[in-house]
Amino acid sequence: MDWKEKAKSMLKDSLHPVPTELNALDWKSGLSQKTDRLAEHICAFANYKGGGVLVYGVNDDGSCFNITQEEVKKITQTLGNIAQNNFVYSIPIEHCVMNFEGQNLLFIYIPEQKDKPVLLRGKKAYQSYQRSAGQTVKMSRKQFASMSAESQGFTFEEHVALSDLTKGQVLQYLNFKCFFHLLDKPVPSSTDAIISRLSEYKFCCENNKKWDITNLGALLFARDLNEFPKLRGREVIVRKYNGTNNRSQEFEQHGVYGYAIGFEGLIDFVMQNTSKECIDVKREMIPTYPHIAIREFIANALVHQDFGITGMPVTIEIFSNRLTITNAGAPLNDINRLIDLPPQSRNEELAQTMFLLGICEKRGSGIDRAVAAVEEMFLPAPKFTKSEQHTRIFLYPQKRFKDMTKEEKISACYQHACLKNEDGESINNQSIRERFELTKNDSSIASRIIADTVEAGLIKPTDTETKAKKFMTYLPYYG
Repeated sequence: MDWKEKAKSMLKDSLHPVPTELNALDWKSGLSQKTDRLAEHICAFANYKGGGVLVYGVNDDGSCFNITQEEVKKITQTLGNIAQNNFVYSIPIEHCVMNFEGQNLLFIYIPEQKDKPVLLRGKKAYQSYQRSAGQTVKMSRKQFASMSAESQGFTFEEHVALSDLTKGQVLQYLNFKCFFHLLDKPVPSSTDAIISRLSEYKFCCENNKKWDITNLGALLFARDLNEFPKLRGREVIVRKYNGTNNRSQEFEQHGVYGYAIGFEGLIDFVMQNTSKECIDVKREMIPTYPHIAIREFIANALVHQDFGITGMPVTIEIFSNRLTITNAGAPLNDINRLIDLPPQSRNEELAQTMFLLGICEKRGSGIDRAVAAVEEMFLPAPKFTKSEQHTRIFLYPQKRFKDMTKEEKISACYQHACLKNEDGESINNQSIRERFELTKNDSSIASRIIADTVEAGLIKPTDTETKAKKFMTYLPYYG
């Protein structure tokens, strides 16, 4: 698919069902007089994987209008001059006027540059911009350094966390026994054999007859993350509160183990602190949230966090009426498409290794499995939110149908449609009744939920020719 077809497809996705700007696409209603800001947009798209597109002829509310030939000339000349003169080296851009839903819009394509981060002429040496949550934002120094290293072929995971070590010291800092246990392999009898295996997985590397531990090795198998100064603030924090707000805190727990070592214990800890005690014939704990959902959402937060953002560790917060999981970095996919779109990972080596160790899903089924598990317990739909700096997932406990809001019912209906679509099926009145534990006598209630979700633009009829509503089936809006 060339950039023009892709741009029109992205614009359609960004305008329907809920207008929202994407990392790879930005609407414009007119040419800004702020040359510096226009340069920042071009810079951000040039730094973005796959590049990005500015679309002129779209208002802030998502409505489109015709761009005149005079406006096209002025916009392309202005942006062309900025791309040519405002950067350390010129940025090539392309443009095309295309008809979109009856309106002629101007599409400006800024391709990704190989030499990144792109620098603005006359600015500080480390100043550059990136796209985050559909916005153009300034990079932190750490994000700048990380992109610069990646541009030269070095990922965050390959950076050195601790250097100038002996082989024995490497084994003191890393829990190698846990590594072999996860691989279901016996621990080799010699230090050299253990080190050789660890280096195969890029957990450590030889450097001038000494050994370095990489960020990947420390993040996954550190006996204590606090022993790695460069990774401080990368631990997982669990907080539990008394009630529905954060004014009264019951406890705050900071993890010290590497993610692979501490993962199962972390999941058990969260399950224990969210489950309810039931004393009948024997004492037992009844889960409030499905184990699969807790596991997959926490693994997702670990893998997709933005290590270029400091001061924002993965945080799990437990309230009486919800559980939230927060990680640094806006999601790379549209939050309405997390179920169906293939995952995009900021930390590919971390994701791949956690997959090989059996800790998380890499092929993209993790979110699906989590949402399906929520449905099986008849809980309200998970909620996904984003900002420029973070992604947050909300899980909610059991709620009576009559106490659910209209928005909660619409979200559950939409996610149900997404799951069915992944199975090659459509939703109907019966499947919605089953999702909400409604009876056959509640068909009108299920029809109302479907109608509200259609009105919200999140689902659509599979066959518009079907007249009888009881036979109607529905797909997600993107189906």
